[in-house]
Amino acid sequence: MPFRIFYRVLRLVLCANALTVYFVLHSIRTAILTTLAFSLLLQVAYFGSVLFLVWRSSCARGAGQRAEHFGSSQEDRHESPDYNEGEE
Repeated sequence: MPFRIFYRVLRLVLCANALTVYFVLHSIRTAILTTLAFSLLLQVAYFGSVLFLVWRSSCARGAGQRAEHFGSSQEDRHESPDYNEGEE
């Protein structure tokens, strides 16, 4: 997702949150504080999702390297061109 779209959606969500809190509680101070808290929560969630994606990527890369190593060791053991079972 391009940053411009992400920023517009983020701004829209924060404005909707501020308006909802203001119309429910009729307090500008509470609307501002709630919007700031919600903004902080969104930032923490974004940071956590980035960490999760990095962790998942490193796990997938490690599993791929282990599978590649395991496959090469199996080929060395079972595919010897010098030895045929039918010939002696």
